[in-house]
Amino acid sequence: LGQADMVAAFAGGVLIGLSALAMLALLGRITGISGIFAGVLNAEAGLWRWSFLVGLCIAPLLFHAFSGQPVPAPGSASGPLVIVAGLLVGFGTRYAGGCTSGHGVCGIGRLSPRSIAATATFIAAGMLTVFVTRHLLA
Repeated sequence: LGQADMVAAFAGGVLIGLSALAMLALLGRITGISGIFAGVLNAEAGLWRWSFLVGLCIAPLLFHAFSGQPVPAPGSASGPLVIVAGLLVGFGTRYAGGCTSGHGVCGIGRLSPRSIAATATFIAAGMLTVFVTRHLLA
């Protein structure tokens, strides 16, 4: 990675941390995307939930518009595969009681044993998936 990439990654991490801190300080809520999205689906949708989700979708577009960097090309996965993968991820986050943002960013920051265990499981499952798909099925 070049220096500009490292600066952008550092700035992104700082912004994620500050937004999680602001959500906790101002609303008393953990910044977990699956919980925020589930609240919208369960008709608990306050303006803050919609604002958060819209901002989540628009922010990358704004970044690319103002940074001059090209938008990354879409992956090679087919539409049905992406839909199945999204549904599996959604099921997994509900089953785990939260997503990587809730457990990994906010939970570990609060030293939650449950979040530390969940994040370790996410990472291990990701490593196993990459190993299987790149080395055993390739």
